[in-house]
Order: sequence, then structure tokens, then C-alpha cells
Amino acid sequence: MRRPHIRSLAVAVAVTTAATGLAGTAFADPSTGKSSQAAAVTATTVVDAARAAAFAHASATGVAQGDELHAQDVLIDPEGGRHVRFVRAHQGMAVLGGDLVVHLTERLTYAGVTRAADHKVDPSATRARLTAGQAEEKAAAVAKGDAGPAELVVDARGGAAALAYQVRVTDSATAEAGSRTVVVDALTGKVRSNTPDSDEFLSPKLLDTLRERGETLDPATGTAPQASALAATASGTGNSLFAGKVPLTTTKTGSRSYVLKDPSRWGTETRDAKGQELEVFARGKKFTSTTNKWGNGAVSSRASAAVDAQYGITKTLDFYKKTFGRKGIANNSKGAKAMVHFGNKVANAFWDPACGCMLYGDGDGDMFKKPLVVLDVTGHELTHGVVDATARLEPTRVDQDGNQYGEAGSLNESLADIFGSNVEFSANNAKNPPNYLLGEKLGLDQKFLRRLDKPSLDELEGAIDYWSPAVYDAEVHAGSGVSSHAYYLLAEGSGRKKIGSVTYDSPTFDGLPVKGIGRAKATAIYYRALTRYMVSTTDFHDARVATLKAAKDLYGAGSTEYKAVDRSWAAVNVTPANTPAARH
Repeated sequence: MRRPHIRSLAVAVAVTTAATGLAGTAFADPSTGKSSQAAAVTATTVVDAARAAAFAHASATGVAQGDELHAQDVLIDPEGGRHVRFVRAHQGMAVLGGDLVVHLTERLTYAGVTRAADHKVDPSATRARLTAGQAEEKAAAVAKGDAGPAELVVDARGGAAALAYQVRVTDSATAEAGSRTVVVDALTGKVRSNTPDSDEFLSPKLLDTLRERGETLDPATGTAPQASALAATASGTGNSLFAGKVPLTTTKTGSRSYVLKDPSRWGTETRDAKGQELEVFARGKKFTSTTNKWGNGAVSSRASAAVDAQYGITKTLDFYKKTFGRKGIANNSKGAKAMVHFGNKVANAFWDPACGCMLYGDGDGDMFKKPLVVLDVTGHELTHGVVDATARLEPTRVDQDGNQYGEAGSLNESLADIFGSNVEFSANNAKNPPNYLLGEKLGLDQKFLRRLDKPSLDELEGAIDYWSPAVYDAEVHAGSGVSSHAYYLLAEGSGRKKIGSVTYDSPTFDGLPVKGIGRAKATAIYYRALTRYMVSTTDFHDARVATLKAAKDLYGAGSTEYKAVDRSWAAVNVTPANTPAARH
């Protein structure tokens, strides 16, 4: 489950970071499948042109006097389009929910905008009634931890702009991974939001449901044939809990000493949190070996879980690089990090932006018997990192128990499931066969956690097949079914079919059939929509528009693919006719 980390919307984003979407990035040509190199143009030139266009077209972009635009990402399409993602500041204050993407032509002229806030971000009051100290005290009290310095911000997420303080609270007694971000109204002292900073795979609501049912999750493990050794001296073998015996690329540090760190994937590394709730990767203990053989396939070896984590992370990185040319989770040519054995009897796995890494608990020994280091869990959680680096989709609200609600949050969970399942297809591991199921190795009575073909078969979370107005405030794992279903229909089509060992039977809202275009094209469309046309408040109807724009870019407005996208959304009852009035 993804926990929104509002502090990530701070505006101190270096323009040089934007170059990661430009320099050295290969883009796939949809007609040939081969990569082509973007035109040689500096990131600074594109950013400057996009910023100027945003102010010149203020009526469309919503940018006003007193606003500052800070580039977060630049993407150059092989056919020539340019897209610059900005976070916003107003009168020097970070704007929460003020993000936008400015679209340019190849000639750097304005081509449109995708914006999160459909209203002015100028707050009616510009002077705080609360002091920073009072805001810090309030935040520390509600989050039950140690408050950092309060920062004045403009909170534009709820349909209006309000002056507020943003406070990060560490060592929170209410957050399993230790920190929360609290936003306090600077005039009234009301807590506008109070959210954990980590991204949990299992939601509080699901954990309660499992306890009520008395389920004990004991994920199935197994062994695979011995992987053949690679020629390089730092090519080792891991004996994992869930994926069998797998090849691992490691770092040789001496004649007979190795570290579980992959130099071929930007230094991606897994460490041991030693049963502590660490959020600082440098404090984790390195995994070392004298044989370059890791784990024994059982929990008796601390390295076994590390093998699964390292394998899952590298396979996720490989999927994003091979499929989209994405170089790392943030597309900045930096490796991913993980710590296993996190905390004491923690029955969850997290994407933690404070650490910038995956954190895996060992299970509580009662309901959950093994570490949550399954391949599709890792693919799901690291995709939240990709979303954080791009659209930053946020839930509409979070309740006192930490459960999230709203369509943007549901879309985030859906994308994590969509790309998490694609990681399985990319890895194609015989001991973890690819499918459109999520969490099928967790040992649940219903045999999976979620599935994309008919989401409502997930009775644990009450997943939803079709859109209705009630979905706007659905719990995010339940609501995720709408776009997951649309994606499956786009990829595979409606009706009954067997893929691998799994039989699927995907229905449609209107009873009309959908013909799929294949997983590769569907995935390309959804990734392009995420990175170019989605923002923090994108809902399902916005997502329909985003995927149509992506299909038009890749295949043309009159193409079979474009028409299939439109049909797949209609099949889950997302249509132009039932688009709600603006809510954000």
C-alpha cells in the first residue's frame, strides 16, 4: 500500500535533475520497436521554453503572478514532443497539489498542459495566526513523535488554496516505518492531513480483515534448478525463499570476498536492518560472502531473504530499462536499495522515500510466517517509487487508521499492480510464473490478493470492477480495480482465456466484447500516460484522457490501438458522458 509523502512536493528540485529524462535516454519507436535517440537539445532550453509558455498561457495553465515553477522532469518523445513536469511555489512557499506538466512541440511552442489544481493557488490569507512552534507542537501531538521544523506552504489539494504549515514527525508511534508528514492549517490549527511517509504493501484494513478471518499466511517456497555460473568473477548464485536458485551479480572486494551489491545496475544493494527500524541505509549491515553463494533457501540464513530482495529489485530495474529505457526508479542512473529483517515482527513491506529504499519485515511469526520478499510485491512497491518520481498520485483522504481513499490513490495502486505483474512477465521465473494475479504466493485462502481480469474476485479488499460515483471515495485497493480491469481488457480482451496455468474470464459493464491489443502495447500506453499526462490529482476519467493521448502519440488517433483504449474504458463504465464535475 502506498503512503502519500506530502513532503516530497517541496520545490527545491534542481533543474539538472530534469536532464535525467533527456540525456542518454533511449526511446522506443512504436512502429519498429527499436530505440531512437532524442534530438540534441539541452534540458535547460526545454525547461526555459516550458516555463515561459506556462506564464504566456496563464489562463490555461493556472500559473499566476507570484508563482515559481521548478522543473522535476523533462521527457523528449522520439516523434518530437517535449514534456516538462513542474512543481510550484507561490510567494516562495511550496504549493501542495500545484504540480503541472507543460507540453511543447518539437519547435518548443506551447502544445497544452496537464494540471493538478483547477483553481488559483493564491491563498486568501497570507499571514499565519499560528506560530511555527505551535504547529510543531500540534504535529508532534497528533503523530506521537518528534517534530522537525515547520515550513509554511500553500495547500492547494482540497479545491481551494490555504496557508498551512508542513511538519515532518520522526519516531512516530503511529507509523510502522517511523515517520509521518503533518499539514496544519496556519489560521485555525486544524490538521489538514496526517500521513505516514512509508508505502506499505498490506493496508491496515486488509490486516484487520485477515485477523478477523483467522488466516495464517505461509507463502509457498520452492527450489529451482541450479543456475549456471556466469563468466564474470563477480557473478554469484543466490538460494532464495521464493524464486529458487537465481544468478546474482555482486561486487568482488578481495580475492575471496564479495558484497551483495550490483555494479552493473548502478550499485543496487541489499543490506540487513538487524531487526531495527532503520530508515538510514548506511546504518544497515552489508551482506558479505567468501564464496559468492548466498542464502540457503530457508529463513535460517539471514541472506535468503536478501537474495529474494536483490533478485526482485534487479528484475524490476531490468523491466523498466528494457521496456522503457528508464535508468533506475527515478530515471537518474542511480541504483535501488533494500533492507531486509526490518524491525521486530513486522508483517509488511514498504517503499520508504525517507530511506529511498525497500524495507522488508520478517513477518510477525503469527499471522504472517515469512518475510514479504515476493517478486510481485517488490515490483508493486518499486513502481510506487516510479509514480513518486513522476505523477505523484495522492489519495484524497487518509483515515485515522491509515487507510487511504480516492481515485488518484486508487490509480496509484492500480499502476503498481499493472507494472508489478509486468515485472513477473519480464522475469519469467519458472518458480514464480508470470500472471495477472498479485500476491498469489502469499498463501491466502482466496489464492491471490488482487487480480486484473475480474477485480471483484478479491473479496478481502472488496475490489471493484466498474466505475460509479461511489468510487470517488473508495478505499484505494478496492477502487484500484477500475483501472486495473481497463488495462487487462486493453491487453488481453474480454471473455474466457487461459494464459500459462491461469484461466481468466473478464466481463464488461455493457456486455459488449473488447478485443485486446497485447500486453506490450497496453503497457507502453499506460507508461507513457503516467510519465507525460498524469499529475497528483488524476482520477479515472482523467486517466482515460491520458491513455488516449498516449495512444494517439504512439499509434495515431485513428489507430486500432486508440480505439481499443476508448473501448476498454467504456467497458469499465468510464465514459465522457459520465465524467463528474471538476472535484479538485
